[in-house]
Amino acid sequence: MIAPIALTCGDPSGVGPELALAARQVLGSVVPLFWIGDPRHMGSDAFAVIDHPAAANLVPAHLLPVLPHAFASPALPGQPAPENAAGVIEVIERAVALVQSGQASAICTAPIHKKALKDGASFAFPGHTEFLAHLAGVDRVVMMLASPLLRVVPVTIHVALSEVPTLLTADMLEHTIRITDAGLRQDFGVAQPRLAVAGLNPHAGEGGAMGSEEITLITPVLERMRAEGFDLHGPMSADTMFHARARAGYDAAICMYHDQALIPIKTLDFDGGVNVTLGLPFVRTSPDHGTAYDIAGKGIARPDSLIAALKMAHQMAAARLR
Repeated sequence: MIAPIALTCGDPSGVGPELALAARQVLGSVVPLFWIGDPRHMGSDAFAVIDHPAAANLVPAHLLPVLPHAFASPALPGQPAPENAAGVIEVIERAVALVQSGQASAICTAPIHKKALKDGASFAFPGHTEFLAHLAGVDRVVMMLASPLLRVVPVTIHVALSEVPTLLTADMLEHTIRITDAGLRQDFGVAQPRLAVAGLNPHAGEGGAMGSEEITLITPVLERMRAEGFDLHGPMSADTMFHARARAGYDAAICMYHDQALIPIKTLDFDGGVNVTLGLPFVRTSPDHGTAYDIAGKGIARPDSLIAALKMAHQMAAARLR
């Protein structure tokens, strides 16, 4: 039997706790999981405390298995508590330790609030992804947004658009392609990944008329990697890459910057998109939304993305065992 997924609590003042309960009600025992956090933050009694991850499989399907982790204070929906920041970080560290020891098959992370962690615990990382890479001892990881309709990978992520041409390098593009190709094989069971690579400029530069990065940077990388056996298409014009007929021709799209990747997937499947970190020695997924302080505790947050993230984590963990 596959080990359960470790679902971290995220910011307990956000929608994470209520979505964990809602996801369990939908999934039941189809996706084995346990939540790590303070039971005081649940806002409901539809859970069962466990003392070990393996005990999660013994919990009735209508109750959420909770591996307790004490926090400094209670949590009020929509009101971040700096004193709880250390607990949020500890839960992430605990989840990594459990997946590395084999007691969990994967990690699914509920959203954190970076400023709250910085203010409360001097959190020094830009976000979850970088912190997980640090804990895993990995230098390079890749962010993929995935749904049944589309998988996208941005080469540069949370940077100003004006900085992208300077930050984009041949080395960065090559490593992104390599990690994406390996992730599709290992985690998604794609035997021969087909990657579509976007250009940086409109119309992929149109032969240099609208920019030269396609000629001087992107094309040389693609040609060199094609010679190694990678199935790469591009550089392609981003405005014609994402219609249904085009998507049928590739397994993932490599994009040069954040919005070039995320606008199409959020347009196609806003609630079903999952944040996946490729390049880690373990499976990690996350719902593609934030803490949503403005609706926390109101009972209107939708669990669709968390459900999709848990399902995908389960599928990826199973793929790694094949």
